[in-house]
Amino acid sequence: MRKIMVMLTALITISLSACIPALRTPTRSLAQSNQKENKEMKVLVAYFSASGVTQAAAQQLAEVAGADLHEIKPEKPYTDADLDWNNKQSRSSVEMQDKKSRPAITAKLINMKDFDVVYVGFPIWWYTCPTIINTFMEAYDFNGKIVIPFATSGGSSIKKACEDLKAAYPSLNWKEGKLLNRTSKADMQKWVESNK
Repeated sequence: MRKIMVMLTALITISLSACIPALRTPTRSLAQSNQKENKEMKVLVAYFSASGVTQAAAQQLAEVAGADLHEIKPEKPYTDADLDWNNKQSRSSVEMQDKKSRPAITAKLINMKDFDVVYVGFPIWWYTCPTIINTFMEAYDFNGKIVIPFATSGGSSIKKACEDLKAAYPSLNWKEGKLLNRTSKADMQKWVESNK
């Protein structure tokens, strides 16, 4: 009986000593994976605004999302005459009729690689995004990033703009876009949270 007790004690001791290192290792791995999960996603709100409406929405979004803010500036600013959608010869009308139009932009970001999430904002023109947004999308590498469109509009939805962007850049990780006309801060916060 004594031999059995000694053998059982020895077996238990060996088993416990073998388990202790195994128990410690996952704890370290779990801590390391938690650090990765808790890593703050770096967020950018980039926007084009012709009249200031989209700019106001972008500023509020950047505040809510804790994001950096970047204006997509045309090399040649748009005048009121340029924005006259009733005039088929106005600059915006001509650009929107030409699918290959890529208006030049200034103030290129040098740290785009640092961002994990990029909100891209614009006014809706002819039911879609202005062609300057294509200039912006083609100026950077968005692979590996989450890209989220937002827009302001006098009456159109963002649906066609989102479809057009996804069709033009199908390899990107697009999230659902949103119109931010008169959106409350609380609703904007919910939307930002849903994109995490």
